[in-house]
Amino acid sequence: MDSEWTTRPETGECAEYYRGYIARVPDGDIRTTLALGLEQTLRLLWEIPTEREGFSYAPGKWTVKEAVGHLVDAERVFAYRALRFGRGDETPLASFEHDDYVRHGGFEARTLADLASELEHLRRANLLLFRGFTVEVLGRKGVASGREITVRALLWTIAGHELHHANILREQYLPAWA
Repeated sequence: MDSEWTTRPETGECAEYYRGYIARVPDGDIRTTLALGLEQTLRLLWEIPTEREGFSYAPGKWTVKEAVGHLVDAERVFAYRALRFGRGDETPLASFEHDDYVRHGGFEARTLADLASELEHLRRANLLLFRGFTVEVLGRKGVASGREITVRALLWTIAGHELHHANILREQYLPAWA
């Protein structure tokens, strides 16, 4: 039933921390939202001048490349969780310390174009994975970071997390050099 792909995760499907990301996602088919979100994010990244790839809008904040590297890492982690739980693996998964991942990601040695390409290929691969999920899979649960979460909530979290960081890029980074 396609309506399951448009059903927003209920409160009990994830930890409160993820609710803010999920709330950002517009109503509609989450697969379409993920595909359109990728196109919008890529357009945003293409607007960033090469000389601004290493820019940070404040001391202690990530650079543009680190923010995009974080998007790639987070997508990979959330999709891996969706894969594991979707396949019925009930092994609890450890938390994901995003600041440590960024610190050790080596993103500053890469170009923004390379990071954007990685995000694009990863999302397209994930969309193919998610296309194979059934309604039953969307409702499957697992434990990550000590909290229960459904596959559906993970997909909506991926979309909302991307919207969150794209918004930060638009509001905090782009105006600083406009």
